Amino acid sequence: MNETPKYVVSASLQAADWSNSSILGPYSASTIRDLKDRVDGNIYVSGSGTLVRALLADGLADALHLFVYPLALGAGQRLFADNGPATKFALDRSEAYSNGVLYLTYVRAAPGPE
Repeated sequence: MNETPKYVVSASLQAADWSNSSILGPYSASTIRDLKDRVDGNIYVSGSGTLVRALLADGLADALHLFVYPLALGAGQRLFADNGPATKFALDRSEAYSNGVLYLTYVRAAPGPE
């Protein structure tokens, strides 16, 4: 992980001490589009529902990797915004673990006929 390039989307962070980290600045769809054009391979987002919601709203998320835990907290932040655009994804892969956790991979579905 230390050798992997990391891109940080942050309006407040000015410097990144972790090796191979670059600060992109505050969220900008055009900055993310440029990054996707420059980077060879996939870009993963870990731990930021806010960033994922923005990427979904701007059509920049190509796949979703979700872990589903058998636990209902009754409260918490939603992954998908109430007012976000409808985006179709198709299940690409699933794994079930002995503790009841599911790992689901969804990829953007090909547009179908209207």
